[in-house]
Amino acid sequence: MRRLARALLTGALALGAAAPASAADPIRVVTTLPDLKALTEAVGGDAVRVESLARSSQNAHDVEVRPSLMVKLRRADLLVINGLDLDFWVEPLVQGAGNPRLLPGAPGRVDASRGIRPLGVPSGPVDRSMGDVHPRGNPHYTMDPATAPVVTATIAEGLVRVSPDRRAEVERRREEFLARLAAAQDRWARTLGPFRGQPVVVGHDAWIYFLSRFGLRQAATLEEKPGIPPSPAYVARLVQRMKDEKIGVIVLEPWADRRLADRVARETGARVVVLAHVAGALDGTGSYLDWLEHNVAALAAALR
Repeated sequence: MRRLARALLTGALALGAAAPASAADPIRVVTTLPDLKALTEAVGGDAVRVESLARSSQNAHDVEVRPSLMVKLRRADLLVINGLDLDFWVEPLVQGAGNPRLLPGAPGRVDASRGIRPLGVPSGPVDRSMGDVHPRGNPHYTMDPATAPVVTATIAEGLVRVSPDRRAEVERRREEFLARLAAAQDRWARTLGPFRGQPVVVGHDAWIYFLSRFGLRQAATLEEKPGIPPSPAYVARLVQRMKDEKIGVIVLEPWADRRLADRVARETGARVVVLAHVAGALDGTGSYLDWLEHNVAALAAALR
């Protein structure tokens, strides 16, 4: 079976192999996550053709190493990774793809976390008993629109590196996108402004950048430890805390199991609101602006 699997993979990669794109062709970009796809499309426009390795419907921690993903990487001119150890699973895919342009340090490799000041950096040693804790900090920085200028600059630099003749087009589109984002961010701040300081409970520790940007407080998570289901004792303590502090909203990811959230909501009187954890996770959230627009509006409605 192992020999058969290797043979199938070799055949798939041979079929997927392609020469780098010419100057007249779109830049073939693969991103690890859908939100990075949305940001790359915002900057690249018609100059790029972008695919995401992770689906918008799945937990980004749980992407499987599959031959079909290696084929995408085999064809790519540029790979944009999230970094901060969230997409650790991309390295065996890159090795299996056999595309030297995408290796660490190669021109076609972009780490979008470069220049980001991460939140939630652990203060002491980290080990697996602590769950899915990220030693270099919380990796979900794209949820904060204030990181977009840094992230898009890094992506634009990568696009220009592999296609220098497109510099003017990429820079123009990035400036236009950031202008639209700045106007939207002012609107979002006004929408969530009345709720500054309010605590919320989240399903997974992915929302700290989004909540902090708009002055809200992540009081607790439904998970006892990141990626680990809670014990009954933990749930009992959480329910009591929510009652004591009058926490009225639980933010949940589309991929999460709603049963626990609904149970805690029934016992506390809180409202469960499902927000898109990445671009495209819910209908109408495919672009970066639409993604955050939806989350802001849905959270404001729940807080009211």
